[in-house]
Amino acid sequence: MKRERINAESLELEERVVQINRVSKVVKGGRRFSFSTVVVVGDGKGHVGVGMGKAAEVPEAIRKGTEAAKKNLIRIPLVNTTIPHEVITKFSATKVMIRPAAPGTGVIAGRGVRPVVEAAGIKDLLSKVYGSNNPVNVVKAAFQALSELISLGDMARRRDMTTQELIARRTRRESTDQEAAV
Repeated sequence: MKRERINAESLELEERVVQINRVSKVVKGGRRFSFSTVVVVGDGKGHVGVGMGKAAEVPEAIRKGTEAAKKNLIRIPLVNTTIPHEVITKFSATKVMIRPAAPGTGVIAGRGVRPVVEAAGIKDLLSKVYGSNNPVNVVKAAFQALSELISLGDMARRRDMTTQELIARRTRRESTDQEAAV
């Protein structure tokens, strides 16, 4: 699915540093230290971006990460305070499952998923991380999962249906599934 380009200047973005990692390079004279950061930006209204930055100083690494995140902005569909449907995504050795939750549940998420979904403005969500819990991969997997969300209107357009027809078909299918389980 092709992502549309979002202008970061028109949004009031809030940045959040997820991780700062000190890395060293051994050279003839000793060790050279630099810093890598993972930064999440979002407006709390359905726009979110993730970026990484590397520099010799922490503030410069954060600035570079923020700039990269602003270039990576995506728009996600929201249904009130949650997401439209469940998504399971694999990125590298990390697998992330995000699931819509009832109003008032809150964000049930770990260290890597929470900043991404909160920056997007999601208030109610359930998530689970399987496999590697490396913060970089978890953040990227959560971002990828959010980018795979499809709104009800878009799904109806893809199937040449109205949203009411799609909802009716869904409720019919759920009721037959419940009858089959009994």
